[in-house]
Amino acid sequence: MISPTMPRHNAAPALLDPALLGRALPGAFRKLNPLTLVRNPVIFTTEVTAALVTALAVQAALAGAAWGFATAIAAWLWLTVLFATFAEAVAEGRGKARAESMRRARTEAQAKLLLRADDRTQHQPRAATELRLGDLVLVEAGDLIPSDGEVVLGVASVNEAAVTGESAPVIRESGGDRSAVTGGTLVVSDWLVVRITAAPGSTFLDRMISLVEGATRQKTPNEIALDILLAGMTIIFLIAVATLVGLASWGGQPPSVTVLAALLITLIPTTIGGLLSAIGIAGMDRLVRFNVMATSGRAVEAAGDVDVLLLDKTGTITFGNRQCAGFVAAPGATEQEVAEAAVFASLADETPEGRSILGFARDRLGLEPPALPPAAQVVPFTAQTRLSGLDLDGNRYRKGAVDSLVQAENATLAPELAQAIDRIARQGATPLAVALNGRILGAIELKDIVKPGIRERFASLRRMGIRTIMVTGDNRLTAAAIAAEAGVDDFLAEATPEDKLRTIRAAQAEGRLVAMCGDGTNDAPALAQADVGLAMQTGTQAAREAGNMVDLDSDPTKLIEVVEIGKQLLITRGALTTFSIANDVAKYFAILPAIFVASYPELQALNLMRLASPESAILSAVIFNALIIVALVPLALRGVGYAPVGAAQLLRRNLLVYGAGGIVAPFIGIKLIDLLLSVTGVF
Repeated sequence: MISPTMPRHNAAPALLDPALLGRALPGAFRKLNPLTLVRNPVIFTTEVTAALVTALAVQAALAGAAWGFATAIAAWLWLTVLFATFAEAVAEGRGKARAESMRRARTEAQAKLLLRADDRTQHQPRAATELRLGDLVLVEAGDLIPSDGEVVLGVASVNEAAVTGESAPVIRESGGDRSAVTGGTLVVSDWLVVRITAAPGSTFLDRMISLVEGATRQKTPNEIALDILLAGMTIIFLIAVATLVGLASWGGQPPSVTVLAALLITLIPTTIGGLLSAIGIAGMDRLVRFNVMATSGRAVEAAGDVDVLLLDKTGTITFGNRQCAGFVAAPGATEQEVAEAAVFASLADETPEGRSILGFARDRLGLEPPALPPAAQVVPFTAQTRLSGLDLDGNRYRKGAVDSLVQAENATLAPELAQAIDRIARQGATPLAVALNGRILGAIELKDIVKPGIRERFASLRRMGIRTIMVTGDNRLTAAAIAAEAGVDDFLAEATPEDKLRTIRAAQAEGRLVAMCGDGTNDAPALAQADVGLAMQTGTQAAREAGNMVDLDSDPTKLIEVVEIGKQLLITRGALTTFSIANDVAKYFAILPAIFVASYPELQALNLMRLASPESAILSAVIFNALIIVALVPLALRGVGYAPVGAAQLLRRNLLVYGAGGIVAPFIGIKLIDLLLSVTGVF
């Protein structure tokens, strides 16, 4: 289990952290295993070629022939492979650093296994690792919850710092959408009876450790497609290089196998081949740092391709609690009188709405709410009466639903007040009537406040081509008003689980990818159907199992950031692929003239960089080909800067920055390496 004092695990290790680099180096050497490397066709080809050139260098040395050039080429080909595996090892190491902090905090928790479900006094000690699915355990104040489960009895305050990194306790109770508990979290007060829902070794925290290590990461469809493309390009260049043997032989001086090997490796896309896996791991790592756990890289990638976003209104678009936004006086009354009556009617109201009435009256009209007098007779709110208030000093203060208050007080609404109440309702707010001694003084306007800046965020999503749909149980009138204020593209009012599922399937039938968030059991079907299902950590076990991402902070608005992280992953992969392919253009001008200048002197005109010698040109290209992987590792791990722009603008930026940069960088890099080799007298 995990101790509640575990440090927050979403801080990112520095890219150049010596400890991180030191841990990654042994991993890079382990990844040189051909059986492991064969999954990366480009780097596997590089390793096979490096082994071949090494054998040729050894053969030349044993035969007493010149072996220095072949040895230098072989060394840098091996370094190319090592730099590629090192990039992946560094990416995995960032996750393993977090996993190690979790493992260091493990403790062997003891569970109180109930012998009878209806008797909390009868239990026996049992190691957490011995618990099985369906077991009922008792956890009391000060106990660690031994494994993932569902609360079947009791209410308790639970410290979930082991999962979220935050120490503020949360309430867990049986039934509803807050019944799921996670192994390793601490019960702060009261007690719970928990039904175990995870087998040993497969708890949420066990899966979390595996995910941040990258041990369970599978290649995504886009990665597989790009692997196939890179393998195809490798085969094409292999055939092209093989045909050059006959072409050069016809000229009289066929190139050596070492030179042809160098040509092959500098032409195949080794840069993106070496960084592809690191980019995918880093994408999941960015989610982890954001306190979101993805069950697969496929989910992260799908987030980047999302076309439709379903968001709950309450708690996502709005703050979730209705707040007082104004007082409306009836004819013959003043706003001050309405406010005073509303304040007294709300003195015993501990709901967020009641507290907001007191706060609004204080801030707007300067009415400081008094303490609740001991002599006051509180009238609590009930679902039957739909009103509340208090009786004090012979006065009856009431507030509640308009129709209920009119009926209870046998009062009538002035036409002007009735019109004002209708206007409040049409604007998507909730009107409450206020009465004093049977006379209706006016109304309170309660609004579900839209979060600041949410409209601008939806505008950014629209520029990316993402359609936003607000999902709410409100009636169409209220939903339409809030949708217009928030700036969403569409809304689904009076939504049922079936309505959500139908909306998602309809969008998917049009070829769109859909993302949504949820926390309740009734959200589980839609979460499972959506391409990206973000479940809240505070939600039910069914919701967490149905989604392919879990938000440890239970912040529904984070779905927007998840989409942005997914897009950054795709943008980074596209940018570095563009850079890698563009690299080859400059290498043509470095290595091809060097190979064929003896047979075809006219090709000297293509030596634009004026490289010192054929050997220096070939070795410089091979060295640059290796070093550029190292240079791009920080960018692969950090990700290309993201901006909410359209596809056309993004393509132009990629071509200008990474396409043109990929052409220019090798010209500069190869020339500098050539100068260094010339100065040192190596070649």
